[in-house]
Amino acid sequence: MAETITDGNTMMEDTMVEDTEAPSPPPPPAAVSKNGRKAEGNSIFSWIFVLALLGAWTAVGVVWFDIVDYDTVVGTLVPYDIDGDGHLGLEDAKVLLGLKEKPVARETPPHTPVTDTSDEQDVRSDLRREAEPTVAKSEFVNTASSEQDSFNIDSTAADAGLSRLEQEFTPFDPIEDNFDSFPQEENPDTIDTTGELVVEYLPEETEGQSDTTVLYSEQFASQQTDPRAPDSTQDMEGANPEPTAESAAEVTQDSTPVLPETTAQSAPQSPQDTTQSNTAEETPTEVTGKKKKPKMFNKFDKTIKSEIDTAEKLRKKGKAEEALRAFEGLVQKYPHSPRSRYGKAQSEDDVAEKLRSNDMLLKAVNSYKDAAELPDAPVALIKAALKRRADRQQFLGRMRGSLATLQLLVQTFPDDIALQNDLGVAYLLIGDNKAAKKVYEEVLVKAPSDGFAKVHYGFILKSENKIAESIPYLREGLESEAAGTDDGRFYFHLGDALQRVGDQSAYEWYERGHKRGHFASVWQRSLYNVNGLRAQPWWTAKETGYTDLVKTLERNWITIRDEALSVMNASSGLFVAEDENLREKGDWGQFTLWQQGRKVASSCRSVPKTCALLDRYPEATSCKRGQIKFSVMQPGTHVWPHTGPTNCRLRMHLGLVIPRDGCRIRCTDHTRGWEEGKVLIFDDSFEHEVWQDADSYRLIFIVDVWHPELSQTQRQTLSPI
Repeated sequence: MAETITDGNTMMEDTMVEDTEAPSPPPPPAAVSKNGRKAEGNSIFSWIFVLALLGAWTAVGVVWFDIVDYDTVVGTLVPYDIDGDGHLGLEDAKVLLGLKEKPVARETPPHTPVTDTSDEQDVRSDLRREAEPTVAKSEFVNTASSEQDSFNIDSTAADAGLSRLEQEFTPFDPIEDNFDSFPQEENPDTIDTTGELVVEYLPEETEGQSDTTVLYSEQFASQQTDPRAPDSTQDMEGANPEPTAESAAEVTQDSTPVLPETTAQSAPQSPQDTTQSNTAEETPTEVTGKKKKPKMFNKFDKTIKSEIDTAEKLRKKGKAEEALRAFEGLVQKYPHSPRSRYGKAQSEDDVAEKLRSNDMLLKAVNSYKDAAELPDAPVALIKAALKRRADRQQFLGRMRGSLATLQLLVQTFPDDIALQNDLGVAYLLIGDNKAAKKVYEEVLVKAPSDGFAKVHYGFILKSENKIAESIPYLREGLESEAAGTDDGRFYFHLGDALQRVGDQSAYEWYERGHKRGHFASVWQRSLYNVNGLRAQPWWTAKETGYTDLVKTLERNWITIRDEALSVMNASSGLFVAEDENLREKGDWGQFTLWQQGRKVASSCRSVPKTCALLDRYPEATSCKRGQIKFSVMQPGTHVWPHTGPTNCRLRMHLGLVIPRDGCRIRCTDHTRGWEEGKVLIFDDSFEHEVWQDADSYRLIFIVDVWHPELSQTQRQTLSPI
């Protein structure tokens, strides 16, 4: 039976007979004379055969019972190693006796180090040589120790605090997942109007809170993939080319909400495309034009391909823990095998998703690096491992670590446009628009028609308020239909830019966005929604079910007004100017009491009666997707048409100081005005626009409330905006 013998790091296979004890050697054949008679004595040839057999079995016994250290003598046995398996055994004796033909020796013994003489060696040299100048070694080598595992936002002017994550692993979905459970590397101060984490400080939302604030949010820009998606190595060398129905079922079971479509070119745009994120680029062959599989095996890995395939099959069948144990065994057995280390990293990735473990995912992040840094790693494996590492770092919120990995990739593969595009996204994620702009300018010089680079470059121009200049880039990028361009926010910002220059084709792009499934309708263009909620632009108090709150506001409007005036007239100037680029002209200020369901204590000390009134109404004070604040607008102000970020709230306006003429608000195609002491209610996820053409200021009190059809569970688990 086949037995495996372990001595140090050397693994040997030997063939033994079924009996547990070694049989005694057969008696020597008696010499026979020419006339057929039995000769007396023994032939010298018989003794040679006896000695040969004794030597063979002695060799087996020495190795089997560990009589001597095999490694110390193995070199002296090479001349007698007939079958070329690295040791002297029964098979060698059979060959010596003429009972078996001498086998053909293998070209590369399993433990013979392979020297890569191809140009891949240059790439790996560049990989190691070029890493240090740009990437801090401590940050790249040990992400777990150099970057924060989670984040804790202190109270800001908006009091937008979030709880610290404690060892939880949650694929981030802005609609279904609780934002508090998403780990983040940095300590950003706020959350943008789309509900996503941003690095830059975002001024408090104004009365017509808009998604037109051009900040590149994490979800908008990220290359995050759905970790539940089938792994890309299904198409790699040494893996099963066709996943089975069983493996597909394993992938989709126990699923969590799917991430919305992202904008990174090389990242998957939908669950069925996620296999792109963990594989090297496929290239067409010169002869057939067909795509060929990336070379993920070096010469040594090909000698152990059957063992790697066995472990890989476990992984593809969804047996993540078994696959991890198998690959860990291969790494221990063959520490210099890049494909084994890459398989180990993938298995850790799978187990991390299954167990929802940040610790395991961090191990995968480091294992991807280990695989890429091996001296004989194939170029395709290096690229695939580092791309997946960058992706997983982004998924964990380690934006600077991901940036460092992408910088290394671009240095190593300078001609890869997709990697440059991803690097631009990474810069945007940390709020470095200037560096991102430079990257996309370089890409557009190399590839002037690259749609992904165009939409992002247009996005950056719009963030710089270069509205007219941004339009052709956004439009041409969307028209290219390149991977990563079909995102609702590109449609959103192109339409917004067109509206601001007076081009009515904006609504054609809104219609396209609606048909693509990004907008609920041409009018309702919020991007963070809960499906099935009642959608109408204007509401009555009875329709909301919040009649008690409305009555309290209207009965106490004078008290609320007087406290607002005292703050507005304070020498400290507590009202903050709107700075979200929503105004075409004029002055517009606000004073916030609650932000994202958190009370701003310092503000409430200035208006204690107003805050005491609101404390009784959790439908308003706990609304994590809204604000409670005063809003003052001076004469001559016009607010561009815009929409809020979510359909999960309704907005109440209580009139406090309203000029007789000149103040009005349009929501969809219906325009209304404010009245002092009266509450006006609308859904700001629909397009709305404001004019202040009076001779004096207009002062209102804004109270956001949860959409009445949201369940209590949804209110507790929806992410803040």
